[in-house]
Amino acid sequence: MAQVAAVQRKIAAREELINTINKQVRAMEETIYQNELEIYRLRKELDTLKQKYAQSIVFAYKNRSSYQYLNFLFSSTSFNDALKRVTYLKSYRQLRETQVNTILKTQEVLQAKIGSLNNSKKEQSAVLANQQSSLKDLEQDKKEKDLAVKELKGKEKEVMTQIKQKDKQRQEMKNAIAAVIKREQDEAKRLAKLEEDRKRKQKLEEDRIAKEKAKKEKADEIAANKPKPAEKKTTSTETTFVEKPKTQSRDYSPLESTDELKAISLKFENNRGRLPWPVSAGFVSIHFGSYIIPGSKIKGNCDGVEIAVPKGTSVKSVADGTVIYSGDIGAEQVVIVKHGKYLTTYSHLSSINVSKGQEVKAGTLLGKSGTDLDGEGVLLFMVTNDKNTNLNPESWLAGKR
Repeated sequence: MAQVAAVQRKIAAREELINTINKQVRAMEETIYQNELEIYRLRKELDTLKQKYAQSIVFAYKNRSSYQYLNFLFSSTSFNDALKRVTYLKSYRQLRETQVNTILKTQEVLQAKIGSLNNSKKEQSAVLANQQSSLKDLEQDKKEKDLAVKELKGKEKEVMTQIKQKDKQRQEMKNAIAAVIKREQDEAKRLAKLEEDRKRKQKLEEDRIAKEKAKKEKADEIAANKPKPAEKKTTSTETTFVEKPKTQSRDYSPLESTDELKAISLKFENNRGRLPWPVSAGFVSIHFGSYIIPGSKIKGNCDGVEIAVPKGTSVKSVADGTVIYSGDIGAEQVVIVKHGKYLTTYSHLSSINVSKGQEVKAGTLLGKSGTDLDGEGVLLFMVTNDKNTNLNPESWLAGKR
């Protein structure tokens, strides 16, 4: 099943790559089209410039004699008119020079665009070749997946037997977590009751001391024959408004019996979608919830996520908390960490580095990963609330694998 999951990840990554290549191809086609339009426009513009320049050259050739030049100047009606005609002739000469420069620059831009077009076509050819190669690889990956599913289907009975064993382990784990939660809740209630009794006794003691003090003061007054001052009766038409305490919309759990535990719960909640993964490598081989292998009768249910990792991979806590269980559950070594009213469970461990009651931080080494029933390296990671409801770990962890 881990092999099937790995091939499915390869196929998904390959399809994403092909989609990216298709986007590149479309962008290149648009660039090539725009370059071709620009080249067409530049060629038309160049033809127009050459035509106008040719007309000016023909006109200049026909009017090239000095007599016509002098006749044009001396036919002026005034000196200012003559100066304007000289300026006009100079401007006409400069216009022809400008036309030449414009033609040369337009030719340079045209050649640059043609070069850019050729480069884009070469790049497009390379990308298309890469696309064809990726499509072939995708077909190969699909064949590999079909082969893995076929092999898995051939071991269907064996796999279903293992899944039944895993279901038994799941139930044992659920019962163990329920027992841990009940124990923690009972302990929290016990501590809360002790605190309530302490506060009640403290209040009774304070009331007793206050009564004794009042009694002593009264006795002192009588001894000193001091009349008791009359109490002033005051009347007021003002209405006093008492602000009602704001009610919290969030329901607190017995596992949040102190302000510190409430803060830890809120910190865990606020980091939803940003918690680090418990392992630095690996990929999710079985996702949260029910699953089925296409083309077979194999189906099951996972209360967390199974992460395929090499055996002996370091497993770390995803958040600050307290270790409330460290040991065996069934045939598995398990660590359970409490984060206020939330619990994270790390199962399929080969060794454990923490003990019950130990305070841990995010990134604290809890142990090393072990193997599953197939002997493949794996870690089962779960997130549970105080009602023993399993939550999808991938919605709490940062990114995807």
